[in-house]
Amino acid sequence: MNKQAKIYVAGHRGLVGSALVRKLTSLGYENLVLRTSRELDLRDRNAVDHFFSKEKPEFVFLAAAKVGGIVANNEYPADFIRDNLQIQTNVIDASYRNNVEKLLFLGSTCIYPKMAHQPLKEEFLLTGLLEPTNEPYAIAKIAGIKMCESYNRQYGTKYISVMPTNLYGPQDNFDLHTSHVLPALIRKFHEAKENHAPYVEIWGTGKPKREFLYSDDLADACVYLMDNYSGNEIVNIGIGEDITIKELAENIKAVVGYEGELKFDTSKPDGTPRKLVDVTKLNSLGWNAQTSLEDGLQKAYQWFLENEKTSVK
Repeated sequence: MNKQAKIYVAGHRGLVGSALVRKLTSLGYENLVLRTSRELDLRDRNAVDHFFSKEKPEFVFLAAAKVGGIVANNEYPADFIRDNLQIQTNVIDASYRNNVEKLLFLGSTCIYPKMAHQPLKEEFLLTGLLEPTNEPYAIAKIAGIKMCESYNRQYGTKYISVMPTNLYGPQDNFDLHTSHVLPALIRKFHEAKENHAPYVEIWGTGKPKREFLYSDDLADACVYLMDNYSGNEIVNIGIGEDITIKELAENIKAVVGYEGELKFDTSKPDGTPRKLVDVTKLNSLGWNAQTSLEDGLQKAYQWFLENEKTSVK
């Protein structure tokens, strides 16, 4: 991408989109096209068509999506599959019809089978059953991957799909009802510290293992791949290391400075036992993550403190 290229970042206010905007801006890209969901409802085909025909972006980062944790996925499965299918279909098809030079679609590692061997290799896609708690979301993301592949095959487009591992960082969602585990724990420990609570309750057994990637690292990888990768195969983005939820909780407890106890509610679901991505392909393309979990947690908690009034619902 040359510095004058018109770049559309879909979902620029979210965790991923805001990181992409920070990265692109820091690299000197000034011709960014941005719209809030109020300004442009990506579920509305006519609105998306009008936007693309008017703005004619040259590059598209498709980071817009309806996302959430186990609770939200369990309670709103129809919303998750419908909204994501609509967003993806409208943006990908409009990109083709308006001659977008290249598009990067952000998927998720939940596309992989629940009981797949670890670490998760790209070729494991569609080789087994999905995790039931987020199956509608995962199926929508798989459809987006296959849509990009199919447009490449039929129309010769240059659409690439990346599968980021669990993410965290500035602009994260700290709503306890809809957030993912890491930001939820940051908020829980912070509020427990403020309220001098004797313990913090954590869902599940604490035994599942997860990998966590700082959002600015993901943005760096996405820009790198947009410039350096063209292919119909998906690419995992992660750090190649994981920890248990219990270890994560202990790390966050230390960062926040909370001195109480941890209590695990084993009546709540654990979700997938382990989810670690194989980053061999990404590393072979010349990219490696730079932010350690310790540094990332410090940055994420600092952002939370500075934005607590607006980030907490």
